Amino acid sequence: MAEQTLANHTRFDPLYHFFTIPVFAITWIASVVMLVRHPGLMTAWGVVLAFAALVAVFKLRIYALKVQDRVIRLEERLRLATILAEAQHPLIARLTEAQLIGLRFASDEEAAALAERALTENLSRSDIKKAVKNWRPDYWRA
Repeated sequence: MAEQTLANHTRFDPLYHFFTIPVFAITWIASVVMLVRHPGLMTAWGVVLAFAALVAVFKLRIYALKVQDRVIRLEERLRLATILAEAQHPLIARLTEAQLIGLRFASDEEAAALAERALTENLSRSDIKKAVKNWRPDYWRA
């Protein structure tokens, strides 16, 4: 597996991104074409059904990513609780979900300073990722 960096950490699932989504999108477009060519109750229902399936495909992905973000948030709170000095523990509760997710890629050595900087400068998830010097890869991302 290639070394993970900011430039390549985004993950694509070819079966999902390049097969499933296009198939459902093309099916919805085809159902609209059928409705225009052959108007009727069943072809209209086909458009609704194809659209519902397309929405379901996107919502299922969003749900999975949201669960992943919640797990990352928990992991990062636990990790920060073990690597931060006792006096810095109140910082953990002040970090936003997006900031915690951004800190996911920071090494243990730089996480404390980057967490403080994230709070004082109100850094976004992408700003935090850009600030990481020693990238901590996560090959299990969904």
